[in-house]
Amino acid sequence: MNSFDASITFEQAIALTQTLLTQPPLEFGGQVRALLQTANGARGFFVTYLTQAWEIDPDQEAEIVAALQLYPQAELLVKNLAMSTAMAIAHSRNGNLEQAAGSEQVQQRTRKLIAHLQTPELQIIAQQMAESALGNDLTYADFLQKWGYDPEQRQAIAAALDQLWAN
Repeated sequence: MNSFDASITFEQAIALTQTLLTQPPLEFGGQVRALLQTANGARGFFVTYLTQAWEIDPDQEAEIVAALQLYPQAELLVKNLAMSTAMAIAHSRNGNLEQAAGSEQVQQRTRKLIAHLQTPELQIIAQQMAESALGNDLTYADFLQKWGYDPEQRQAIAAALDQLWAN
């Protein structure tokens, strides 16, 4: 997939991302941009990039940031940060420290990508999600309800999102 392919499936995007991150291709940036142009491509890219134990080359990371500047996927980034924050708590409660560490890795990588972007759109969506988590906004109430996040998880989500612009 060297160019835009609107028909890519979630599973194909995962497989392509795994290849991209383990075998640095000549067209890395172009392939990442192509993935980020579609919902399935972006979801597959993030589920692979954020969750796996990859050692990302600084040049690859720069290409990922450049691709996100063209196709920011702001809502997906904010949702990934919210979900990983809540799941770190759930896994810790259940005594599954390995999965909790995995969720913390997703938090860290997502936070880093957001820090590189810092767009007004990202800030608005993060604020809406934080306010929804606190019960002060309905924009993302259905999303939070769908995943069954409890008050502690919602408080942690709001705090994680507020910290993005605290510096």
